[in-house]
Amino acid sequence: MVRAGKSLSEALLVLADEPAVARSAAQDVAYGVLRRYGWGEFILGRLMSKPLTHPETQALLLGALYRLDTRPDSSPMVVDQAVAAAGELAGGVFKGVVNGVLRNFLRRQSELTAAAAADTLAAAQHPDWWLAQLQAAHPADWQRIVAAGNQPPPMGLRVNVRQATRDDYLARLQGAGIEARAVGECGLALARPAAVDSLPDFAQGVVSVQDPGAQRAAELLAPAPGSRVLDACAAPGGKTAHLLERADLDLLALDLKASRCRRIEENLIRLHLHAEVRVADCVKLETWWDGRPFAAVLADVPCTASGVVRRNPDAKWLRREADIASFAAAQARILDALWQVVQPGGKLLYATCSVFPAENGQQIERFLARRPQAGRCHEEQLLPTAEHDGFYYCLLEKRA
Repeated sequence: MVRAGKSLSEALLVLADEPAVARSAAQDVAYGVLRRYGWGEFILGRLMSKPLTHPETQALLLGALYRLDTRPDSSPMVVDQAVAAAGELAGGVFKGVVNGVLRNFLRRQSELTAAAAADTLAAAQHPDWWLAQLQAAHPADWQRIVAAGNQPPPMGLRVNVRQATRDDYLARLQGAGIEARAVGECGLALARPAAVDSLPDFAQGVVSVQDPGAQRAAELLAPAPGSRVLDACAAPGGKTAHLLERADLDLLALDLKASRCRRIEENLIRLHLHAEVRVADCVKLETWWDGRPFAAVLADVPCTASGVVRRNPDAKWLRREADIASFAAAQARILDALWQVVQPGGKLLYATCSVFPAENGQQIERFLARRPQAGRCHEEQLLPTAEHDGFYYCLLEKRA
């Protein structure tokens, strides 16, 4: 379904009614296949004279190849299960093809693995235009960014400082046998991902799952207690909650869809926090703004998500190079609209989860050129590491 243009989250909705164990296993394969999609397509291209015309069987082969390469000890079982699954697709006409392709891969695995390693696209597992963008923007770091993007993401936590100190919660984790280390002001990085129901007092709102890089937003905006604050693109509510954990605020959270606003509200309820949450397009001021300015505005704008592809591996294959300009245009509209609601002397934090300059530094340069009353207070580009994802932040002040 991702090959047809659907996002991975949409595609995985078909698993909603499956048992938790089966759902988790299927998700693991789906994410793994998409992280290594360039490799899988390369291998299939070497094993087949022409692509299959049946997308479901093509996807089955990609999943089976991923399992064979990452779990070689279970090869016989993987082949048997894939052949059995092929028997239930398209009337079983591709059952023999699946059996032959997978057994041929096992015979030629060393040869094919070496060939894939020598092929730029197969080895990098990113589209060629994406690689060109990274090479131009980050010539010294692009290979590290690519390598990070091909790995499973780290799991970070944010301690709700209204309920516990970080050191206290770190001790609770250790007592539960969960290894972690401190990151940032109130963050923790887990040594290994863990189910949320295994985290001490998660249901009671003592801790949330949030990447340490994403936690920089509240740390940088840092509105004073009692301030009127706007989180303009707020769902699922992690940054909204972090702002409220740090200080009592008069906070308005906006998002385009009612379903996404419900997620914000659910997160706030779990954390025992309160904000006004409204369904609105932040650009259409006349539909939501009452004319009272904000001391602080968070503009966590839609973007290519090029800094978080290990969490959203479908983005690499759904995006097109032209999408960068489309996102940049939308971001500029958001910036110009939200700048109007910032009070003199107030601040706006522009944030993306991108590593492409057109959405980040270049966007800000264009904004500053058309808004002479805007001043840049702070700017940082976080590149993805073993500890956090890739984010860009620029804190702007409206001169009085």
